[in-house]
Amino acid sequence: MAGSTARAAAEIVGVHRNTAASFFLRLRELIASKLPSFELSGEIEADESYFSAVRKGKRGRGAAGKVDVFGLLKRGGKVYTAIVPNAKASTLLPIIDEKVTPDSIVYTDTFKAYNALDVGAFHHRRINHSELFADGLNHIKGIENFWNQAKRHLRRFNGIKPENFQLFLKECEWRFNGGNHQQLLRQLKQRYKRTKQ
Repeated sequence: MAGSTARAAAEIVGVHRNTAASFFLRLRELIASKLPSFELSGEIEADESYFSAVRKGKRGRGAAGKVDVFGLLKRGGKVYTAIVPNAKASTLLPIIDEKVTPDSIVYTDTFKAYNALDVGAFHHRRINHSELFADGLNHIKGIENFWNQAKRHLRRFNGIKPENFQLFLKECEWRFNGGNHQQLLRQLKQRYKRTKQ
């Protein structure tokens, strides 16, 4: 699963592509089920993004056929992602409250859903992207970089079934948090062996 598609892996190994797809799906289920739970503290970037499972189209908020996702990134550390039904404050703020320790600095853009952070248990910093991309430490470049990496990785699959999108997203999170390819492969082999015992 070094970023290759099931079809490419099937050709290399010499099995039917459906067999490879089924095996890859099981590996993604294993990855998603074994992701550790953790809290984020310190400097945290928060951002929502929109993924198209099937086709290109209108970009950003309100685009039809898009999957709403939300992410939190500890600068120099781990990322946490979640598929959300919408990008409203009532949806995003409980995730921040659960995953981010109080007194952390939370960086966001100026999206109105983050307004309540101004009076919450966090130190809230905003960057207005219509004026600046970054202002010193005031930016969300880390989480935006993660979204770009995830979209680039998922693009090679030429469409993902909506019911499987969560597994692909969690795979991207695992890849980002887990280290280099050798570390990830070793981790995946150990997890797979445990399921066979």
